[in-house]
Amino acid sequence: MDKIKMKVPLVEMDGDEMTRIIWKLIKDILLEPYIDLKTEYYDLGLEYRDKTNDQVTVDSANAIKKYGVGVKCATITPNADRVKEYNLKQMWKSPNGTIRAILDGTVFRAPLIVSSIKPFVSTWVKPITIARHAYGDVYRDVEYRVEGAGKAELVFTAENGEVTKHTIHNFDGAGVLLGMHNLDKSIESFARACFNYALDVKQDLWFATKDTISKKYDHTFKDIFQDIYDKEYKSKFEAANIEYFYTLIDDAVARVIRSEGGYVWACKNYDGDVMSDMVATAFGSLAMMTSVLVSPEGYYEFEAAHGTVQRHYYQHLKGQETSTNSMATLFAWTGALKKRGEMDGIKELVDFADKLEKASLLTIEEGVMTKDLAQLSEVKNKKVVNTEQFLKEINDRLVKLL
Repeated sequence: MDKIKMKVPLVEMDGDEMTRIIWKLIKDILLEPYIDLKTEYYDLGLEYRDKTNDQVTVDSANAIKKYGVGVKCATITPNADRVKEYNLKQMWKSPNGTIRAILDGTVFRAPLIVSSIKPFVSTWVKPITIARHAYGDVYRDVEYRVEGAGKAELVFTAENGEVTKHTIHNFDGAGVLLGMHNLDKSIESFARACFNYALDVKQDLWFATKDTISKKYDHTFKDIFQDIYDKEYKSKFEAANIEYFYTLIDDAVARVIRSEGGYVWACKNYDGDVMSDMVATAFGSLAMMTSVLVSPEGYYEFEAAHGTVQRHYYQHLKGQETSTNSMATLFAWTGALKKRGEMDGIKELVDFADKLEKASLLTIEEGVMTKDLAQLSEVKNKKVVNTEQFLKEINDRLVKLL
């Protein structure tokens, strides 16, 4: 068959460690034999981010604004150990946080469901989609290490020069400080994205914060959601026979565990980070989750929402065989290819991505899987394969579907 032609590039953001190895394997085995792949490449590997003083991350986000669709590999967010390991200039911020701050918008994460893997939460019979705010909070924070006694103040200087001060704490010894922010405009975009998504999938929307404790910060989220719902979406939700529901985050967790699933759960940035990992793991595996950032302007960034699989990477460097689940990374590619095809009117590209997803799920359903899923699957006579073999098994089924 002739290779599928692309009109506009995808923004391709390479990553770190084992997911970087998987990234290349997916391209070599499942994409480039079938697609005349057109991408604008950015290396977000930790060494190159350090070399460019993280400018490459900013450039990749701006490229998504230019081309409309990006696909991102998992990347390292360095801690003190990583600074030593990679001899970094500084402890760079999360590349995901940087990209999301530039694009704004909302991250939608949903589990990949296969019938042979039952959720750890026995009541869950329908998928749960996490809608995660993608701007601000701890991902754009300012931190300070207090070394001794003193007074910490929150100071705001208005445009007219008026200064407002609030005492945070009178320190009598060492400690730490953290400052975070958010924007009404971004919260409004988050709310509308969640309401629109719930209407699209015709599912209830849950939203939760800790407004009883955070009486300004979290309460602002709650108030903006309620105001937009009452003015713009209440009648639409009633017509669609779905519900918007607000509760405290701790109550939401209890309700989620007792529920049957089948709704959209909106969370603030950090809450969404944690809860999407919980939901994905409870459905089976962190590697079985799709993740897409949707900006208010209609830019899309598809990503693998798990880590870089450091342990497997070190095994790989020693020449040892690994059995690493590539599904989240693969579905980041298929999501981006489908969106590129939809935006550019290339039906062949959309159809190819659909068939690649079908082949991937079919491989697992037929009992061929990586080690992590083999421990969960109820399929008899499972065949456990290594990282590369799994992708080749998907390709065998893809050829038949094509």
